[in-house]
Amino acid sequence: MLPIQRSAVARRASAALTLVLVLGLSACGTLRDAATGMSTLGGLIKPYKIDVVQGNVITKEQVSALKTGMTRVQTRDVLGTPLLQSVFHANRWDYVFTYRRGGSSEAEQTRKLTVFFEGNNLVRVEADDMPTESEFVASLVVRPVTGKERVMEASEASLKAFDESNRKGAPQATPEPASAPAAAPANSYPPLESATGAAR
Repeated sequence: MLPIQRSAVARRASAALTLVLVLGLSACGTLRDAATGMSTLGGLIKPYKIDVVQGNVITKEQVSALKTGMTRVQTRDVLGTPLLQSVFHANRWDYVFTYRRGGSSEAEQTRKLTVFFEGNNLVRVEADDMPTESEFVASLVVRPVTGKERVMEASEASLKAFDESNRKGAPQATPEPASAPAAAPANSYPPLESATGAAR
């Protein structure tokens, strides 16, 4: 009678443990980050968020290279292909750039530049305050590299040690005796044309 009671107690305990685990795991799904709405498992695990760069990066140097009277092709060579080129506004090109840092509470950066044409020539430029190229590169997030930096070049001492370890571990190869060159195989294929067909 005693072994039967122990197995019933064990079954009840395992059922209770299963119930606690199911409730615990379902509760993890409700712990969400308020900003993104993504599950963070109570703040222990946070999803990786990438930096999002969209549109054309226009720098101060590119804006200063624009001159009135430039053709559309010359303008495209300086700024690149416009992000917005409307059929209804054929004489206007819009360049828009947005940058959002992943995992940051900073607001999204948005910059706009619009160029206006008369016929084929540039007549006017409207632009936000654009950063210089060095300012833009400095604004990008550089994540610190974790761990020790690996050396990607072998020194003379390490190459010498590598050669010595290969000489010690490799078995000595015995030279094979020089053999006579193999004779060419005899032609055992039938002729492509019969002798009677060649005579015709």
